[in-house]
Amino acid sequence: MLLDPAWEKQQRKTFTAWCNSHLRKAGTQIENIEEDFRDGLKLMLLLEVISGERLAKPERGKMRVHKISNVNKALDFIASKGVKLVSIGAEEIVDGNAKMTLGMIWTIILRFAIQDISVEETSAKEGLLLWCQRKTAPYKNVNIQNFHISWKDGLGFCALIHRHRPELIDYGKLRKDDPLTNLNTAFDVAEKYLDIPKMLDAEDIVGTARPDEKAIMTYVSSFYHAFSGAQKAETAANRICKVLAVNQENEQLMEDYEKLASDLLEWIRRTIPWLENRAPENTMQAMQQKLEDFRDYRRLHKPPKVQEKCQLEINFNTLQTKLRLSNRPAFMPSEGRMVSDINNAWGCLEQAEKGYEEWLLNEIRRLERLDHLAEKFRQKASIHEAWTDGKEAMLQQKDYETATLSEIKALLKKHEAFESDLAAHQDRVEQIAAIAQELNELDYYDSPSVNARCQKICDQWDNLGALTQKRREALERTEKLLETIDQLYLEYAKRAAPFNNWMEGAMEDLQDTFIVHTIEEIQGLTTAHEQFKATLPDADKERLAILGIHNEVSKIVQTYHVNMAGTNPYTTITPQEINGKWDHVRQLVPRRDQALTEEHARQQHNERLRKQFGAQANVIGPWIQTKMEEIGRISIEMHGTLEDQLSHLRQYEKSIINYKPKIDQLEGDHQLIQEALIFDNKHTNYTMEHIRVGWEQLLTTIARTINEVENQILTRDAKGISQEQMNEFRASFNHFDRDHSGTLGPEEFKACLISLGYDIANDPQKKTGMMDTDDFRACLISMGYNMGEAEFARIMSIVDPNRLGVVTFQAFIDFMSRETADTDTADQVMASFKILAGDKNYITVDELRRELPPDQAEYCIARMAPYTGPDAVPGALDYMSFSTALYGESDL
Repeated sequence: MLLDPAWEKQQRKTFTAWCNSHLRKAGTQIENIEEDFRDGLKLMLLLEVISGERLAKPERGKMRVHKISNVNKALDFIASKGVKLVSIGAEEIVDGNAKMTLGMIWTIILRFAIQDISVEETSAKEGLLLWCQRKTAPYKNVNIQNFHISWKDGLGFCALIHRHRPELIDYGKLRKDDPLTNLNTAFDVAEKYLDIPKMLDAEDIVGTARPDEKAIMTYVSSFYHAFSGAQKAETAANRICKVLAVNQENEQLMEDYEKLASDLLEWIRRTIPWLENRAPENTMQAMQQKLEDFRDYRRLHKPPKVQEKCQLEINFNTLQTKLRLSNRPAFMPSEGRMVSDINNAWGCLEQAEKGYEEWLLNEIRRLERLDHLAEKFRQKASIHEAWTDGKEAMLQQKDYETATLSEIKALLKKHEAFESDLAAHQDRVEQIAAIAQELNELDYYDSPSVNARCQKICDQWDNLGALTQKRREALERTEKLLETIDQLYLEYAKRAAPFNNWMEGAMEDLQDTFIVHTIEEIQGLTTAHEQFKATLPDADKERLAILGIHNEVSKIVQTYHVNMAGTNPYTTITPQEINGKWDHVRQLVPRRDQALTEEHARQQHNERLRKQFGAQANVIGPWIQTKMEEIGRISIEMHGTLEDQLSHLRQYEKSIINYKPKIDQLEGDHQLIQEALIFDNKHTNYTMEHIRVGWEQLLTTIARTINEVENQILTRDAKGISQEQMNEFRASFNHFDRDHSGTLGPEEFKACLISLGYDIANDPQKKTGMMDTDDFRACLISMGYNMGEAEFARIMSIVDPNRLGVVTFQAFIDFMSRETADTDTADQVMASFKILAGDKNYITVDELRRELPPDQAEYCIARMAPYTGPDAVPGALDYMSFSTALYGESDL
């Protein structure tokens, strides 16, 4: 197959420039890539320069056999580096085969310029692409997804240069619609300032629909190698900045705690003497002012201090947590400023506060006593006098002489209520007399007026008692005169009221629009209606008896000429009303018969719809439950690889989706039931909502299970876990998942980790996450089969961040694959400083200011001790003692 002419041109130019960038180190170069490598001499020289190794001595002859020998030596050297040369032979190179020569150079570029590129566990092409994406992420209009069209506008090359050397390119002035300017700018700057030869012309890239991927990769790899050294220094500086930022933040928290504690203790010291002052005041106004000042203290001054005390404790606990998490020594406040010291001082404050409030209240009570007694007498006397006003005139009325029996009884009840009220006021009269007596004993200045008022109240009270007894006797005599006639009215009312209620209830029931949902309910209504009709003859007899009582009353009134004021006082029901309602009841009975007959026919139709729906639901409901259980078993079983499990689950998902028409059919039956207003169904325990929820849960469960297997595949591939390891993890997880819930409790999780050989003891020197047999046996014996609680708590915080008390298999897999993640230590910080110092045992002020941000550079300069080693120079600083001090291993 022939190369695309445009691509071949780009590869020739790029590969030639790349080779010359290395050959010039040996004082030579090539002009024509397929011609200049034919004798193998420059090819061998190129390999020696890029590998740093010596190849076998070349043949200096001009014959074809000598050239083939030299090329074979070069190809053998390439093969010795683990590179497979497919279809590339020495004869093709010696013959000047352009395709084979370009393929060989590309193989060399891949092996010596691209293969060793590694970014976040990806390598070669993927690693180089990820590096480009990370470096260009902050730049607008740059989206690197490949090594061809993503680079056509030139912004990708400019972004790489600007990210590492922003002074070389004014990125803000570049335009996406001017790719030639962008590409020429990047290539010219790279050649002039970065020692990257110009491998392509801008026209080659812009004029091609899809630039050659190999040419672009070769060019981009030169940028990667040019900037890799700067990246290491940047990483080292970032590590130091991170550590110093933590230390600066902790020191600021310590200073804030000391100041807040000092201010709070000073406020308590000033406040306690004020609360302990017990000097009494001579006036009520002065004492009330003291009380108001105390209330202002409780409402305005103390609450902010309560908040400060709470914040102080929170800051102290937060600081200790941050120090512990960053491997720093615990914070010890100054003498007398511990949290316990503040709590003790606060306790003394509250004790003084409690005593002060009690003293204030007692003093105010003492001054209030005399004024209160006098005011209390006046209030009670006024209330009593207002109550007795008009009572004597009321008791002397003769309203009972023209009253009816009901009015007489009402007057008697009213009088009984007055007597009860009179007796209730007896206590107030006694209280008034007692208060007057106490005021006399205390020599109250206005005692004569108090005594006169009290005597008047007592005299009036005796007169009210006499009038009350006299009125009761008059009312009782009048009552007996009207009771005889009233008995007949009462009997009529007693029988007419329930009969009237019965008729009204019957009319209401006969006209009530009933709602039934089953045949049994309509049958019950029909039976009740027949029972009602059977009671009508007895009801008619009761109607005639009630009318007879009314006729008897009329005869007595006419016979004895009794002056009856108004109608029956016990009821408003007349004989005319009773007859009218009775006729209405007789008319409503046949109408009710017809309505019940029509409803019975409708309920028979509804029962057929219930049976039809129930028959289908009783099949679909168990089918969904069975599928849910089968999915649960599949999710915890191990059959084949994860890909096999995923394929099986997808087939299972397809079979479930094919069941959807049966669900739709059931929905149609359910719609008919709803249109018929049917709300229950004794033929099935399944409702349409149950079926919908179960169906949705089934679809969700199979989708989630598929997603879990996909995530396990991603975890396995990303973390390099073999299928055997994944099976071992799944076997251990299933073994301890005894309830088959798909999750582990804390104790089950701990046992699972032990079974996998994971060391949970609190041993800071051993964090590998794996133990051999002897180590594991010794660990279990030394711990008495009991894991370290602190380390286990750390692991649980990782696998169960939401504190649900369970560990899923995905969280378990994530933990097992990432537990070996790196953490900052004093040795790592020293190694980072050594990079910045150029492998020296000391670092200078200029180097710190050049590599670190200004505030953190000055922080190091202020705290680093002078370096005193034998290789010390003036101004040298000791970064080793400084690094150990950061982690509490020595004094800073």
